[in-house]
Amino acid sequence: MASTLRIVSRALPRASGTLCRATAAAPVRILGAPLSRRHLSGTAVRFEIIKRYTEDHEWISYDTETGIGTIGITNYAQEKLGEVVFIELPEIDSSVEADDSIGAVESVKSASDIMSPVTGEIIDVNDALSEKPKLVNEDPEGEDGWIVRVQVGEGEVERLQEELMDEEAYERFTKE
Repeated sequence: MASTLRIVSRALPRASGTLCRATAAAPVRILGAPLSRRHLSGTAVRFEIIKRYTEDHEWISYDTETGIGTIGITNYAQEKLGEVVFIELPEIDSSVEADDSIGAVESVKSASDIMSPVTGEIIDVNDALSEKPKLVNEDPEGEDGWIVRVQVGEGEVERLQEELMDEEAYERFTKE
């Protein structure tokens, strides 16, 4: 969003999702829903992306604003697996429990289950991996190599932060 974008909160009723008119004086962001905590006092609240790692070499990137966790395998895991040739993806809208298998990765060397680090509901899968599983090798922790997105269940954020490793701890873990 551009820095010139402003919220005109007094023109938007807080209890309803009605739209306001933009004025020529300033760009206005039109909201179709009631104001969220992001728009308190007309200033943006900073939301975090929490990234954690499991001992099974999966990562989760959790967005505190949306409650969505993106899951994939780590760079370390893809290096150990070698060239990925197939990825089994789960069904969208399926429920998953923490530490349950949500799919599998097959490589020229071996196969490995993908374990969910959190409890929740699968809301998206990376369909591009069906056609090009090597994306996991090329960009395992980036925009192209993610595997699933999960709407993270209640209470999972605290567990995620307390029980899973941050990047520094994961690096130490892989060197042991």
